[in-house]
Amino acid sequence: MSDQRFKSDAVSPDWTSRLTLVVDTMREMSSQTDPQAMVSAYAVRMRSLMKSDRTVSLSRRGLKHPQVRITRDTDWKIPINPWKETGKLPVIHGGLIAEWIYGNKPLFHMDLEAPVDDPGLAYLGGYRSVLAVPHYHAGESLNMVLHMQREPNAFDQERFPELVQMSNLFGRATHNLVLSSELKAAYEALDRELSVVAEIQRSLLPSRLPEIPGLDLAAHYQTSRRAGGDYYDLFPLPENKWGILIADVSGHGTPAAVVMAIMHSIAHSYPGPADPPSEMMNYLNTKLTERYMGTSGTFVTAFYGIYDPATRKLAYSSAGHNPPRIVRARELVAVASDCEKFHEASSRGIATGLLSGTARCLGQQVRGLDDARSLPLGILSSEKYLESTETLEPGDAVLFYTDGVTEAWNDIGDMFGVERLDDAIAAASSGSLDAAMGLGDVPPAMLLLRVVLNELNRFTGAHPADDDRTILAAVAV
Repeated sequence: MSDQRFKSDAVSPDWTSRLTLVVDTMREMSSQTDPQAMVSAYAVRMRSLMKSDRTVSLSRRGLKHPQVRITRDTDWKIPINPWKETGKLPVIHGGLIAEWIYGNKPLFHMDLEAPVDDPGLAYLGGYRSVLAVPHYHAGESLNMVLHMQREPNAFDQERFPELVQMSNLFGRATHNLVLSSELKAAYEALDRELSVVAEIQRSLLPSRLPEIPGLDLAAHYQTSRRAGGDYYDLFPLPENKWGILIADVSGHGTPAAVVMAIMHSIAHSYPGPADPPSEMMNYLNTKLTERYMGTSGTFVTAFYGIYDPATRKLAYSSAGHNPPRIVRARELVAVASDCEKFHEASSRGIATGLLSGTARCLGQQVRGLDDARSLPLGILSSEKYLESTETLEPGDAVLFYTDGVTEAWNDIGDMFGVERLDDAIAAASSGSLDAAMGLGDVPPAMLLLRVVLNELNRFTGAHPADDDRTILAAVAV
């Protein structure tokens, strides 16, 4: 086979200039961010490719045959933005223009004489040469551009296919730019709405933690999106008791936030007796199942406790929620002499490397409050909830949390898990981290919260939160 090469003298000057025009046009269109600016830039380029005395753009998008909307006209003194001022655009009914655009194919007329009664005579009258270039969308000519000259046989028919191709590339680019602008505007509007939802949601949470005798508290609330389905609350009850509620709505975003707001409303309108906590759970479950969530597939995990400062008793009931972790101060003291001190390296340590093998040893003393577990709320209206009781001694710590904490992932696909959480709880509760972390004056609940968050953030690194994260730390004092 012979070696065939293109010779430079085989390329005509006209061909190279046309290629330069095409490349420059494509480059300029790719840099535009505003549809109207793109139209203006393209019109300037096209005048170099195809001289016209008048150019008229048409559209049948959203119209019925034989209606045609005039979207642009080079004879207009003041241009109309077809995307923002559609109501100002003229619409004609029938005639040659309608026949062309509904015909779905390119046309050229080299000696046109428009009938005097044609609905589009105001645009076609006096022009003998017309190129009708359709712009296709989903196979239909929804838009069309008319290039016109007064003299007959004024256009080079050899350039017509090139014009059709470039014009459709321009039409598609403009359409994509319009869609991009609309999508951006819709996203910004949605983001504003989500911001409002998030503000409303946060207003339903405690603005500040209450002062409960014998109990030190600290809380952390973080949504994975603008709004989420996590919820915690503390409210006073008769006989100086306190209700402690933490819940997690299935799903994410606005739908979960709406259910969370409903949950808040139902909880605060509970008309029954303060004790026992299972009665509150039964009430929440009945309302959610029968009125809001029975057929939606949404459910809520929840843990509700009633703390009595006079007796230090925490009565509780759980609706499929992650069991809060509890650690006894006396049990940590009992095993402390058998555990290594905080000096061994550990792959699970916090950023300062303070959680070591000792933390794992102490972490085995942490357990879950899981003696009163039942189905999540919103699944079965007839479910009857259980209850149990713990007595908190000074130094005992309870960590309430949602599954966004233990189910947090790092970049290599490992999950934080309950074991790492227990290690952090035990390390903070043992009292050995106060001086090492420079937190000697920090209240015990805040110390517990900071250690857990440090460990969690060290583990997840730059990996974004996939779920809402809520932590409520409580330490008996």
